[in-house]
Amino acid sequence: MKRTWVGIAAVAVTVLAGAVFVGLRTGDAVAEQRLDLVDGGMLYVDESGRVRQDDRVGPSCQRVDVAAGTLACLRATAVPDQAELVVTKQGAEPRRISEWGTPSRVRVSPSGRLVGWTVFRAGDSYLGGVGTFSTTAGIYDFDTGSHYGSLEDFALTVDGKPYPAKDLNYWGVTFARDDQTFYATARSASGIWLVRGDLRGRTLTTLRRDVECPSLSPDGTRVAYKFRDGDQWRLHVLSLIDGRDVPLADPAHLDDQAQWLDDRTVAYDRDKAIYAVPADGTGMPVLVRRAASSPAVVR
Repeated sequence: MKRTWVGIAAVAVTVLAGAVFVGLRTGDAVAEQRLDLVDGGMLYVDESGRVRQDDRVGPSCQRVDVAAGTLACLRATAVPDQAELVVTKQGAEPRRISEWGTPSRVRVSPSGRLVGWTVFRAGDSYLGGVGTFSTTAGIYDFDTGSHYGSLEDFALTVDGKPYPAKDLNYWGVTFARDDQTFYATARSASGIWLVRGDLRGRTLTTLRRDVECPSLSPDGTRVAYKFRDGDQWRLHVLSLIDGRDVPLADPAHLDDQAQWLDDRTVAYDRDKAIYAVPADGTGMPVLVRRAASSPAVVR
């Protein structure tokens, strides 16, 4: 039976008290501080699992993203195989979404309205036996409080034809500026694809094979993504306009959803540090910050 949003997760949205973030969990030693979600600067997750911005220390988090005054923090909880997404929008009460799985990816749309996330689920895989895992991706609309459910509930078209397979997994949501279009990765036994999603129509359409963890550029014309090269992943940039595909200048293995620092530069996690590299395939990787992960740019 196909997994559905109701069947695979018990989702709860809670309005939380507080001006900017939820209160600290027991055991957090450093007081949580107000982060600047408007005037620029990079956020990241430090080696202790806290969001930082310059000298400011934010909430506990495994993955973080921010846009237009909205911050999304995806983190594990004390309950095994349970994650929570804390969404903070300036001028509104924070909200918390409980999700079955372990944190993987999170993205905020450029308007700050939509949040997309991915979790891993152990023992819930169509593509392997006991001990394997699957991924589930969902989208939440902060303005309306609506869930769009799991992407598995959307209608997928592959090569112009409806794709009824039940073994689909999705991950790595990234949003366009219209708050209707998004991109993600779809996987089944037949392959891995970059898909374009339409929230209004609840549809997904394949665009290209072997594109994983897409990240849409600020100008909306390219996606940075992971490309499998043998037993490694390498970072590439694909033009959505003409299909030109460029391998970037870091040949090392990486497993991350890249983040655009601007239209010319892509940042990513590697070896417990954040690096950046030109998006046109030139140059070389530059160390941005040690002992850090999940870069996010306040725009």
